[in-house]
Amino acid sequence: MSIFIKNMKILVGLSGGVDSAIAAYLLKQQGHDVTCCFMRNWDSMTNNDTLGNPTLDNEICSQEMDYLDALSVADSLGLKLLRIDFIKEYWDYVFQSFLNDYKRGYTPNPDILCNKYIKFHSFLDYAKKLGFEYMATGHYAKVSYENGSYVMKKAYDLNKDQSYFLSQVPKEALSKTLFPLGEIDKHEVRRIASELKLSIAKKKDSTGICFIGERHFREFLSNYLPMKPGDIIDLSTCKVIGRHQGVLYYTTGQRKGLGIGGSGGPYFVVDKDVYKNELYVANEKDEQWLYSDQCIVKDVNWLANFKVERSLKCQAKFRYRQQDNDVELSFIDETTVLLSYPQKVKAVTLGQQAVFYLDDLVLGGGVISQVFLHGQDKKEILTQYLKDR
Repeated sequence: MSIFIKNMKILVGLSGGVDSAIAAYLLKQQGHDVTCCFMRNWDSMTNNDTLGNPTLDNEICSQEMDYLDALSVADSLGLKLLRIDFIKEYWDYVFQSFLNDYKRGYTPNPDILCNKYIKFHSFLDYAKKLGFEYMATGHYAKVSYENGSYVMKKAYDLNKDQSYFLSQVPKEALSKTLFPLGEIDKHEVRRIASELKLSIAKKKDSTGICFIGERHFREFLSNYLPMKPGDIIDLSTCKVIGRHQGVLYYTTGQRKGLGIGGSGGPYFVVDKDVYKNELYVANEKDEQWLYSDQCIVKDVNWLANFKVERSLKCQAKFRYRQQDNDVELSFIDETTVLLSYPQKVKAVTLGQQAVFYLDDLVLGGGVISQVFLHGQDKKEILTQYLKDR
């Protein structure tokens, strides 16, 4: 059963993009008392992330441009726009965690942490304090009320479905959250925006990490985690074939930006050792290095309205936009899960989020903390291989 309530007081997170704009419009059309709010989560002037780079200096204004776009949308829709800063909360709960994970060799997803701690915690608390009954965003997902509790489901537009990024949303937040775009597709969103002659109707969708935007990721990260060049090792020969710019900046399965060529390529990243500062790569004939058949997922946020007694056959995504993979899910403890997938999956990466589904129902998700092949930790397999060579 979908949520459908009229005449509610709703605070909409207005980002300056087309999705949140149409979310606000649809709620107003349904007769709700709608107010918009722009969240500012990153201070480029305080968090000196440009270091005088003129290219980046020009781009730090994008957040203010987004605010002006949000202001324009709110004015066009006849809605009030508030503005709130969550800079300290973002730094404490999202960015510091992001840096700590990178230091240990993980590949974290800060957008998921932003949803957990900022949009569906700090922002929701802010909405409640102002007397709003619900908050809403422009995410492509659904919230339904089934069997006595609220659950999350995939969006109608599976190509834009963002439930992967919402898997760490606190379960209690679902009862106070609306996703107006859950039942329509992106083409319809663009059509409505054009029909309304909104200034952002043709604005490009935002890409990149939430606080970085479309800035050059490696240059940005080097301000906080300085580059430390080291060896790139070809696993087929165990010989050094190049130099990396900083082992922290690479992720499992990465093929672009390695800076190595030659007759042995093309290469992809297999793993990295943050203590030895070594990057391990292989070419396509050694693609088996990328596969695993089990992983452990920690810090699981369970969103489903039922418990798993022993195990459950379901599906999982190990990265955004990935096709669903058949898995068997077994709880090790209340917040730790073992996923088994005997068909094997490529590039399951430490620090990334594994999100579990039962068809269109979002079961929950957590952080990939160990990856296995044939019952052995893949890092141990690599360590033994290098030792034997």
